Amino acid sequence: MSYSGVKLPLKLHTPLDEDGLRHRITFFRANYTPDDVLSKVEKVVYGEIEFTHDYRYHAAGGLSEAIVTLHAEDERTVLQFAEDGELASSDTEAC
Repeated sequence: MSYSGVKLPLKLHTPLDEDGLRHRITFFRANYTPDDVLSKVEKVVYGEIEFTHDYRYHAAGGLSEAIVTLHAEDERTVLQFAEDGELASSDTEAC
């Protein structure tokens, strides 16, 4: 998949079939809940996961938490969001 924008959660579009993946160095892999809500995104570069986003949502559907893991840097950032979508807190730590 490819994505657009910089706001979280990432907006994914253009799914790739197996043939499309064969010709890609970089792509995004996504997991969805049974309700078709984006729960995890992995950026894959040369077969290795470069970063992961794990998403949690408020009952009303807005993003409540994003955990961004940068695998090469062994770093994880936890972003907490208020019900209105505003960033409430951000904490970065080593993995």
